[in-house]
Amino acid sequence: MSELPLKARRARIDTYQQPVVYMRRDCAVCRAEGFEAQAQVELLAHGRQVPALLHRVDADWLAHDEAALSDAAWSLLEVADGDEVRVRHATPLDSLRFVRAKVYGRKLDYPSLRALMADIGEGRLSDLQLAAFVTACAGGRLDTAETIALTRAMVDVGERLRWPRTPVMDKHCVGGLPGNRTTLIVVPIVTACGVTMPKTSSRAITSPAGTADTMETLAPVALDLATMRRVVEREGGCIAWGGSARLSPADDLLIRVERPLDLDSEAQLVASVLSKKLAVGSERVLIDIPVGPTAKVRSSAAAQSLAANLTEVGQAIGLQVQVVETDGRQPVGRGIGPALEALDVMAVLHREAGAPRDLRERSLFLAGRVLEMAGRAPAGHGLSLATRTLDSGLALAKFIALCEAQGGVREPPRAPHTAVVAAASAGRIGAVDNRRLARAAKLAGAPRNAAAGAVIHVRLGDRVAAGQPLFTLHAGAPGELAYAQAYVIGQASPIVAIDPPEESA
Repeated sequence: MSELPLKARRARIDTYQQPVVYMRRDCAVCRAEGFEAQAQVELLAHGRQVPALLHRVDADWLAHDEAALSDAAWSLLEVADGDEVRVRHATPLDSLRFVRAKVYGRKLDYPSLRALMADIGEGRLSDLQLAAFVTACAGGRLDTAETIALTRAMVDVGERLRWPRTPVMDKHCVGGLPGNRTTLIVVPIVTACGVTMPKTSSRAITSPAGTADTMETLAPVALDLATMRRVVEREGGCIAWGGSARLSPADDLLIRVERPLDLDSEAQLVASVLSKKLAVGSERVLIDIPVGPTAKVRSSAAAQSLAANLTEVGQAIGLQVQVVETDGRQPVGRGIGPALEALDVMAVLHREAGAPRDLRERSLFLAGRVLEMAGRAPAGHGLSLATRTLDSGLALAKFIALCEAQGGVREPPRAPHTAVVAAASAGRIGAVDNRRLARAAKLAGAPRNAAAGAVIHVRLGDRVAAGQPLFTLHAGAPGELAYAQAYVIGQASPIVAIDPPEESA
């Protein structure tokens, strides 16, 4: 390692979870160490050590004696501008041989996967190396034994919560359906009935909103482990962002490269979902699989295969798993985007007359199943208990209490710019493309702008007249609104398909 220190400088560049350091190509440290572009290095300051990716700079904005740190590197290294930082070559990783072994088709056992997950969890693998592992495991290349071992390894290299009460319940949706924000309704219903439910959720990466993004418009979600424990001990549950605690940390980093690659690996999905449930201390889990032509899971056969895998792996690691298949042909609720989905949730919790009926009914169905799994309601009676809890106002009171315990209730923001997309002709709504509608909401600014997204005004089977609104785009700036509009207009077929009216006899 070079003895020459560099001065820390915050680059204010968002590299998501990948720590990056920027150094002058001709600085003394680069020359002395022979650093190449994209080299894996280690940053050292104040006794901390952070693996990082090196980007070399040929520009005067960076001085020869400075090391500029991305947001991720800055946060992990905990330095201030001008602090001394030393940079050295990264230690060679023995676990990379397991990546190579999987590329060549070898099966990996628990010790191999645990060593690999430990290095991934510490950020020692580059995105390129992570992508190689993810690709080598995709396409059915992980068998059941490997999936079980991977799930256990993901849990064992992170923190694990345990609770004094039992049973500890959880609920998860495999995703792919815009607006399906049932968790924010299920958790207060279940916890209001005296059942423990510590819920950790993800932020969106390629979708218009994740559960954590939506909840964050209503209350803080970046809870550390101590705060999460306090909230659950006080209220019986929480709705927190899983990335703020080291619960299955390797999974968070694998997801970072899985989503852009768009690899639907069933085994990695199973390991991802169940490792997070086990790490948070859950004992019984209800998993919702929406099925539809433009959902993540396209057929009942695919849903049944995934359900069998989830159940088998869950049993092997000590989780009781039940799976339900739900309708994934169209979005749930009206809002698509963090704040717009939050408004739907609050309308249901407040029992407003105009609240989205489908969001209410789906949430009650799932809450009822969780209450039955918990033994709080006999089989077939969970729905009625969930309905009474919601309609009595107990669920709303519990949700407000959860928000207060997590740091206080917030008011979801509103977008200043909107544009209506109307029906070009009269007829009946025959199909809604979930994926393209979600993309339009993202182009309008969601989830980066929490107020942005889309509101859908029609449901499958509705009759519409020419010029009737189909959905409304919401954006924080005119440019983003125009961008989303251009995408909608440029589609070869409509995002909301209208079948022509039937001819009268």
